[in-house]
Amino acid sequence: MAEQANGAEAPEGINRAGVESWFESNVPGAKSPLEFSRISGGRSNLTFEVTDQADGAWALRRPPLGKRLGSAHDMGREHRVIAALQDTPVPVPPVVGLCEEDEVNGAPFYVMDWVRGPILRSAEDADAFGEAERGAIGERVVDTLVTIHDLDPDQVGLGELGKKQDYVQRQLHRWQGQWEKSKTRELPVVEQVHDQLAARVPEQGPATIVHGDYRLDNMILADSGEVAAVVDWELCTLGDPLADVGLLLVYWSEQGDEFMPLLAPATIAPGFIGRDEVRSRYAERSGRDLSEIDFYVALGYWKLAVILEGVYARYASGQYGETDEGFEEFAKVVERLGEAAGEAVGRPD
Repeated sequence: MAEQANGAEAPEGINRAGVESWFESNVPGAKSPLEFSRISGGRSNLTFEVTDQADGAWALRRPPLGKRLGSAHDMGREHRVIAALQDTPVPVPPVVGLCEEDEVNGAPFYVMDWVRGPILRSAEDADAFGEAERGAIGERVVDTLVTIHDLDPDQVGLGELGKKQDYVQRQLHRWQGQWEKSKTRELPVVEQVHDQLAARVPEQGPATIVHGDYRLDNMILADSGEVAAVVDWELCTLGDPLADVGLLLVYWSEQGDEFMPLLAPATIAPGFIGRDEVRSRYAERSGRDLSEIDFYVALGYWKLAVILEGVYARYASGQYGETDEGFEEFAKVVERLGEAAGEAVGRPD
């Protein structure tokens, strides 16, 4: 916690005086003093709930503390995506504004209206819904992804968000570079899987918006179980939509799985559809060929290994502020993700 100019404490990552001044100038009706609380769950950009004295509530997103890698944690880019999706069928939080001046809060940040509703991060969270409702929620996760992929990037103003072709090759290049910058030890399996994936990239179809980290716990639900908002667009770009499907399948654990990247996610609760149903529903609703989906599952495992190695490195260097020693488990998860990627891509012994 940091002591601020007015004597009140604010969480690490928040300069109370700077942020309150920005709110006064950019958020009509916001009444200082503001209260800040860091939201658990995110492992990359930091999210804070901001409330004022008039029952107003917002979400503030900023990069992790300390040094950032290249284009990672680009607040302007994430804000641009959410702003472009405001009037589309894709549910996103209402965007309020972007601050790109480091001197205000030590790093750029953007602000959204607070969207109230459950986030299903664990099997226990799924207890808020009955089994039939869970099945419907699972179907909505798939259907919302189809909706994202059905958008025309040019028509919503995101046609220049990234290159449209050679998505997988660009992902392999980008994340291999991130691995080299953030790795804390040598893991040959990560290098081997990269080479195998690079050697057998499927032909890409028409480019779509790709969320980049699409999963159930990156959604805020309404109490009815409808999707109120899709969040965490920091990895969004243009490219191959099947990469989103592959990563969703990586995250979509089932009861009895020996390895779960998200430990005990909500999808293991009774009532949720299984991975086979996720695949078949997406293929039916989108009309896309999923015959090469195992490649994209392997890509998802590999990419997640690289991302979590970066998270582990940032935890170890204190970029998330004070934390317990449990972050060391990330190192083991990275190793298991690399092994899973190897199994999915058919890596020889």
